[in-house]
Amino acid sequence: MEFGLSQDQLLLDDSLRKYLSTEVSLESVRKIAASDISDNDMWRGLADMGLAGMVIPEAHGGAELGMLDAVAVAEALGYAACPGPFLSTAIMGAHLLNRAGATDPLAGMARGDYRVGIAFSDFLGARKGRVTEVNGQLSGQSLYALDADADAYLVALTDGRVYMVETEHLARKPLTTIDMTRSVCELNFSQTPACLVTDDAELVRDTVYRGRSIQAADTLGAAQYMLDQAVAYSLDRKQFNRAIGSFQAVKHMCAEMASQLEPCRAFAWYAGHAFDESADDAATTACHANAHLAEVGQFVAKTSTEVHGGMGFTDLVGLHYWFKRIGFNRQLLGSPEAVRHEIALLQGLCTS
Repeated sequence: MEFGLSQDQLLLDDSLRKYLSTEVSLESVRKIAASDISDNDMWRGLADMGLAGMVIPEAHGGAELGMLDAVAVAEALGYAACPGPFLSTAIMGAHLLNRAGATDPLAGMARGDYRVGIAFSDFLGARKGRVTEVNGQLSGQSLYALDADADAYLVALTDGRVYMVETEHLARKPLTTIDMTRSVCELNFSQTPACLVTDDAELVRDTVYRGRSIQAADTLGAAQYMLDQAVAYSLDRKQFNRAIGSFQAVKHMCAEMASQLEPCRAFAWYAGHAFDESADDAATTACHANAHLAEVGQFVAKTSTEVHGGMGFTDLVGLHYWFKRIGFNRQLLGSPEAVRHEIALLQGLCTS
């Protein structure tokens, strides 16, 4: 028995990677990171390929594909360090709205015309200044909301209730993080009108688990890019009239990156597959994949930069965009330590 992608999934992956290789250049990533241009055109291009609506039902204009398809797409997007709201709009937002029965925005989301941001910081960890609700109005502050250019936000409270707020009704401030390929912002509410989407905390948790699975795949793709660049550089860079890739120490560095990263691919794929075919394993597998890829990704990012030497720190090579993307993924939906603690809770290994 061989566990792998189907022919349709391989064709999707191949088509997407060819598109990204021509449309998402390092120069375009630089311009978006510097806020010289918006990522809207890039997102519309991906939406034209069907990626914005890949998990949205066909009845609402989507492709109604599974999580394994989404994982394969996320891996390719990570490899290209592609900007855009794939995680927030196409996966987490689309899944939660569809499962909650709030289907009105889905058609616009599938076309790429309507972007939904995710503001789950309160649900993921209690803190000062958290968002509260009174009579359908929100007050407080939500940090690190995904997608600073969203048309609306799904705001999760500490008890698992999720409200949808249109951008025109709130104040938001872009935040600077290490990862300039994806935008986040601070949302400020002052008796802001909001629409209750769901009060099902289990649905919110399931949405977070799916987000972690996509994050793991994104890290996998970004780390694979850094490994490929390290190998290519080691074969091109010469010292003492020899390619540095012929030196045993450099060989060991590249081999260690490859040996740690390759098993992660099956791990990430199975995490996506579990949501489609093995629901009982989905939550724990997604969390395991997320935590493990965070550690392996960090190792590959560090080691690849070391193989490049001083060039690894320059914007000419641009390796830092992938390095920082991996670092951002490591913290966005919970640190590896927090996610492992959650795994222990899910498996009954601890009680608090």
